[in-house]
Order: sequence, then structure tokens, then C-alpha cells
Amino acid sequence: MKRRRLLSIMMFLIALPFLVAGTGGAWNSPGLDISPVQATGEKDSSFQQVPDYRPLQKQLKDYLAQQPGVYGIYFKDLHSGASFDINGDEPITAASTVKVPVVLYLNHLVAQGKLDWDDRVVYDSKQDYQGGAGILQFSARDGDSYSLRVLANLSITISDNIAYRMLVRHLGKDNVAQFMRDLGGQTVFPGGENITTARDMGRYMEAVLEFSREHPALGERLLDDMANPIYHVGLPGRLPPEVRVAHKEGDVWGVANDAGIVFAEHPYILVVLSKGETDVDKGFARIAEISRMVYDYQVNLKR
Repeated sequence: MKRRRLLSIMMFLIALPFLVAGTGGAWNSPGLDISPVQATGEKDSSFQQVPDYRPLQKQLKDYLAQQPGVYGIYFKDLHSGASFDINGDEPITAASTVKVPVVLYLNHLVAQGKLDWDDRVVYDSKQDYQGGAGILQFSARDGDSYSLRVLANLSITISDNIAYRMLVRHLGKDNVAQFMRDLGGQTVFPGGENITTARDMGRYMEAVLEFSREHPALGERLLDDMANPIYHVGLPGRLPPEVRVAHKEGDVWGVANDAGIVFAEHPYILVVLSKGETDVDKGFARIAEISRMVYDYQVNLKR
């Protein structure tokens, strides 16, 4: 937790000039094994049958039985369509993973021509201020305005809390909630709280892929932001560096979460949420270990 708070302060000094410019073109990198469009295409005929994920489930359950806290896991293989969960419907604080469906909703509105990336939102400290992650807490002043593109980028790449709150205010929380329900979300801001489940986050990750197929330019930019965050220690933490992972981490006291898409040879969605964690940094280390187990199993699938 202390490490991540210090990192937020350091970001104020070094990150903004680079993040606003974006990182375009990363999906053409030779390190990417499969494109976002391919990941949502037809099932891979190289599989003679749907893979058996029961051994992987047992491995994960055995591992979780030795860990503190409660974990929710959702997995979906994007070639065969096979999926499974462990405590997939357990309500868990979403933390900053909720920023993905919010920014996805914004992308949908831009694609529909209802909003423009150059539209600007004026900062109001009484409604928008929040400490924690991000750089706007150090630089924003009442009356400053920011484009929707900048707010979306900051929300995903450095998990800026103020950027997220400005977007939710501009889009309308009720509209955001309805969008999440339309995607299949079952646990959406219950009682006004930022609560979700691993299964719901998996639905939102799949919706990102579907959007990227329908709107390649917009979708690939969103995936590029998700693949280049400053917090990059959970799902990608123990994977080979050439494997592209588009994901969103989130944490609050006792909670370490990560949800994303792993663009390996056999791409998949993986969501790992936790609560009751005694040490958030160790929680992300456990997420990295879980991610490595899943990746190794995918690599060794018979073809």
C-alpha cells in the first residue's frame, strides 16, 4: 500500500506530458501474439475439443486455500469459449477496476457521435476531488477544464480518481449503471456502493473486446491504454514480457483486484478480485502467481 501511494506522488512529477500524448501504434508491435479483433473472432478450429479446465480449477482452489482473504476468479478462453469461475458471484469492492466500464461507456457515446473527444469538462473540487491515485489532485484548480480524451486516458493509465469522478459526473452515474447492466452486470453499485463480482468484471472485459471489433480505431486505443498502465504488477507481473496484457488494477484497504485480457497464443480473459487482504502488495503478488498458473496451463493446452 505504501509503495503504491508513493508511486502516485511520483507520477505527478513525471507522467503527465507522456500520458496525454498517448502511446499509439502499440498493437502493431511484434510482441503482440494476437490482435484484439482476432481475439473476438470465431472459435479456433485447432482445438479438437473444448479444453478440460478442471485440473486448473483444482490447482487454483488448492492455492487459494492457503491464502488469507476471499478471492473471486473468472476465466474465459477466447478460442474455445470455455469458462469457469471460483466465487465468481462473490460481492467484492471494485476499487479502480470500475473505471473500465465507465471509459468503455464514454467510448460508445463517442462512437455514436453523441460526444466528442475534444469536449471539455470543468473541474469542481466540491464534487470531483478525491485523493489516492492520480495527478489531478495535485494540479487541478476550480475552473480548469480537461478534454474527455485526457480524462479517459488518465482514468485508465494512471487510475486518476479525479478524472474518473469528472467522467462519472459528466456522463451521469445512473446512465453508467444502466450501461453496465445492459452489458450483463448483475451487481452494479448496490446501495450506491462500488461493489462488483468477478463474473461481472469478466463481462465488461469481453465487452471491451466486442467494442474493439466493431470500432477498431477507438477500441484499439482503449486497449492500448489498458496495456500501458503505470500499475502493471498483477496479471502481467509474472508473465513473459512479450505477452501483451490489457488490464486494470484497483486497490483499497484490504482489497487487491485486477481484471484484463491476456493476448497470448490462446488469448483469454482473467479476473482476480480479493477482499480481506492483510497486505495489498502481497495481494498483487498472489494475483501475479494466479495469473502465471493460468498462463502456463493455456500454453500447455493440447492442440
